[in-house]
Amino acid sequence: MKFTLSWLKDHLDTEASLDEILVALTQVGLEVEGVDDPAAKLGAFRIARILTAERHPQADKLQVLSVDTGEGDPLQVVCGAPNARAGLVGVFGAPGTYVPGLDVTLKIAAIRGVESRGMMCSMRELELSDAHEGIIELPFDAPVGEAYAQWAGLTDPVIDIAITPNRQDCMGVRGIARDLAAAGLGELKPLDVPAIRGGFPCPIDIRIEDAEGCPAYFGRVVRGVKNGASPEWLANRLKAVGQRPISALVDITNYVMLDHGRPLHVYDLATLKGALVARRARDGETVLALNGKTYTLDPAITVIADDVDVHDLGGIMGGEHSGVTETTTDVVIECAYFTPEHIARTGQKLGLTSDARTRFERGVDPAFLGDGLAIATRLVQQLCGGEASDVVEAGEPPLGVRTLRFDPNLTEQLAGLAVPADRQRAILSSLGFGVDAGWTVLIPSWRRDIDGLADLVEEIVRIEGIDKVPSTPLPRAEGVARPTATPAQLVERKVRRTAAARGLNEAVTWSFVSEAEAQVFGGGAWTLANPISEDLKVMRPSLLPGLIAAAKRNADRGATAIRLFEVGRRYLADAERPTLGFVLAGDKAPRNWQGGRAQGFDAYDAKAEAIAILAAAGAPVDRLQVMEPVSGVYHPGRSATLRLGPKTVLAEFGELHPSTTRAFDIDGTVIAGEIYLDAIPAKRATGFMRTAYRPPALQPVTRDFAFLVPADRAADELVRAVKGADKVAIIDARLFDVFTGQGVPEGQKSLAIEVTLQPGDKSFTDADLQAIAAKIVAAATKIGASLRG
Repeated sequence: MKFTLSWLKDHLDTEASLDEILVALTQVGLEVEGVDDPAAKLGAFRIARILTAERHPQADKLQVLSVDTGEGDPLQVVCGAPNARAGLVGVFGAPGTYVPGLDVTLKIAAIRGVESRGMMCSMRELELSDAHEGIIELPFDAPVGEAYAQWAGLTDPVIDIAITPNRQDCMGVRGIARDLAAAGLGELKPLDVPAIRGGFPCPIDIRIEDAEGCPAYFGRVVRGVKNGASPEWLANRLKAVGQRPISALVDITNYVMLDHGRPLHVYDLATLKGALVARRARDGETVLALNGKTYTLDPAITVIADDVDVHDLGGIMGGEHSGVTETTTDVVIECAYFTPEHIARTGQKLGLTSDARTRFERGVDPAFLGDGLAIATRLVQQLCGGEASDVVEAGEPPLGVRTLRFDPNLTEQLAGLAVPADRQRAILSSLGFGVDAGWTVLIPSWRRDIDGLADLVEEIVRIEGIDKVPSTPLPRAEGVARPTATPAQLVERKVRRTAAARGLNEAVTWSFVSEAEAQVFGGGAWTLANPISEDLKVMRPSLLPGLIAAAKRNADRGATAIRLFEVGRRYLADAERPTLGFVLAGDKAPRNWQGGRAQGFDAYDAKAEAIAILAAAGAPVDRLQVMEPVSGVYHPGRSATLRLGPKTVLAEFGELHPSTTRAFDIDGTVIAGEIYLDAIPAKRATGFMRTAYRPPALQPVTRDFAFLVPADRAADELVRAVKGADKVAIIDARLFDVFTGQGVPEGQKSLAIEVTLQPGDKSFTDADLQAIAAKIVAAATKIGASLRG
């Protein structure tokens, strides 16, 4: 929300300085995002007169000017503006002056061999408009040597504040002034609402057929208007806050919206056919909006229409067909109340945002319809002339009386700040609340956000000053503090530290994704009713969409090795699932004199990360089984799952399927994985201390075995069979070679396994070793393997 200092002072009688106002705004919860002070930005520029203008000796399009700046001898300036001529009065920047439109600081320079000591400036170079066809031309009697900003009246700072969604009352300058007055920075000026009598009956019928979407619809006709350019004061105010002046009638509606937070609309009466009706759209109806786009409507959308056409997306944007022009002579001024929830749903459905929608979906003041219409009518008559009709009031705005029974002691109980009761009453009264002797508080119509007693406490504390709330330490119980982290939180801490220690960079991505992104991962079970945008509509079914998008952003910015992870929640139909996701992309190792070409990541890198992180989480990694993947987002031949038994999936990893990478528009091979933290079995609480570690007295023994197995048999199955052949003697078994070729029958492969045997209280005898080897061969035979000869 932007406004100028002078605009604020139209509503606030104050002697406070700009700095004091900025501090007070932030203290009452209206955070200042920026201040644009043109007087400071343009303070160094002076009014100057061109005395002579001669052709540059080395360039046909340049001139050498002699410029009187009002300070001593004339200065020589090289200028390329086509309108530069002797006698012209313009704006001059001396060497050392910063030119905001060019982002340069002027200095003495030679241009085509001719020295130039400054610059005659255009409007765009001073960021006053987009005009740059030539340098600024001022009246001949403009005072040479005077500061241009001071002479031109460019001394009104523009303040930009952030409005939180609950503060709909501050979507207009008057609401901001009310807060500052309550904070003690001045007095809120009385609201001047004119009483304008109608000179004739309203010639158009105004009615409501959709009371749910539009409970109240006020309007009147003003005939005999003359539409044209707005006066300078109005145009300057709108331009200062980023609004483009269009015409007096349109600018009046924008001004009232910014001044009072009350959107209005004007129709050209000559374009309307029959009654003006607030109704539901019919299936297939279309409207050409003022933004030049055509929207197809349905019965869930409230529109303003006549007997023939739809003219307005109610509360969001007007239609182009009935918009006012320079030839307009009779207008209908509309001031309506639209249901906030209905406006929000319509705006989301159409993907259409506007200043009006921003205010209506937060909730405008339902008691301000008549006053807003009167203020707009007065401005129309002052700037465009005309005679006003009687007002037509269709429907009733929701003006239900809302009260709360307040106890002043709640302020200290809830906020920890002791405020005298009389001061609390004064604060609430200054904000527009009614407070009777028994502390029954009447909530003003413009404060839709006030719902309970805690809201009243918040109002008192923010005006009194949050900085006054004392810092009170919580009492500390005697003895050793009990741990507060849950086992699940401890696991998350461990895996986060492990992933970071292994060289992965933590990312924090949105918990929401678009419907298209969710569909790649099987679709989302949770869809938001009121999303921030269409791209953030579905609660993520996987952590990978956000990580893949982050990897793409890094790659687009030149990152060659991308290692990202995130600990968060997946949102499935049955519950939220704690998960660690990771993405590896780019080059694992850069090219060098030893390895030649750069080396990329593969599925085995993902497997190593998954096993290391599962080990840190306390999963029994020695019992994990590598099995086929369950998700279609991975490449079917280059991915797998880690499981405890056939049903308990602890992790899924591998190379992403090409269709997945295409969906996210990311180039190259992308390796990813997810570790399902809630699937890791919890450790049993034994209640006993761990026994002291005692290393074996005897060294382990290794034996190698080579087995022939079918080519499609998973090696992991054989390793597990071998390891379980003798659970006392065999402490480890690992695959160290896979061979196919000469000596191996077709359709089979040779798997070489190293088995580690640990003797107990005595060394193994040859007979012991032969017995263990027989058990190993027998176990392998049961799964279809045979000892290779």
